[in-house]
Amino acid sequence: MAKLNLTAALRAEYKRMFDTVTINAGKQAAVEGLVASLVANKDRYKAVGDPLGMPWHVVAVIHNMESSQNFTRHLHNGDPLTKRTTHVPAGRPATGTPPFTWEESAADALTLHGFPDWHDWTVAGTLYQLECYNGTGYRLYHPSVKTPYLWSFSNWYTQGKYIQDGTWSATAKSDQCGAAVLLRRMAEKQWIGFTDEPLPDPDRPPLMVNYAASKPSDPAVLAAAETLQAWLNTHAGIFVKVDGWPGKGTSDALKAVTGHHLPGDPRG
Repeated sequence: MAKLNLTAALRAEYKRMFDTVTINAGKQAAVEGLVASLVANKDRYKAVGDPLGMPWHVVAVIHNMESSQNFTRHLHNGDPLTKRTTHVPAGRPATGTPPFTWEESAADALTLHGFPDWHDWTVAGTLYQLECYNGTGYRLYHPSVKTPYLWSFSNWYTQGKYIQDGTWSATAKSDQCGAAVLLRRMAEKQWIGFTDEPLPDPDRPPLMVNYAASKPSDPAVLAAAETLQAWLNTHAGIFVKVDGWPGKGTSDALKAVTGHHLPGDPRG
């Protein structure tokens, strides 16, 4: 299969899709349950990912996709840990004696894929690696279908899937939540961040805007104010309308969180 290159255009595509992805009606509860169980096992994912230089959430979503979060299965392909893998890639781990621990198998699977040599954990870099982990057949041979491995359960995927290796169905529909959808929901909950979009510092606003007596018209100011308002809402007891207007309500919320009003607030 031809290699997929992470071009500037592909980076922009990943970022655009991630920024605008929404969960399909009727799938919200399922997604909430999946991300809750992933974060509950964060320590196990970190124990594997940290030595390889991988974010824990990348290990987590691969575990969900490849073995439905089952810690008795190989991360490579979902085969049982009681023996080496029999499906592709077969015979893994190549060393050691079964039964394997999940951690041993997971480290082997991720190393085999080359994750220790990958250092781009931006949104685009993460989604690229996940798509490559599953295979690029959708993009190369069925470009009208966005890979369900990333986008199932979302506005970016309707139907069409490989029902087995090399066998395509235009009408089959994935019943598994896509990895990008899981990552987006965890990011919305501020459980995870990316190198280009890190989690906000809990002790400091991500950026500051000046107080405004009337709603600004400058799009840049509106966007900055919305980002600040969203950050304020992450604090207990703070409820600010995210409307881009850095007025009295936003300034009061900032005062409650940081001890000072917005710059330019006449109350000081």
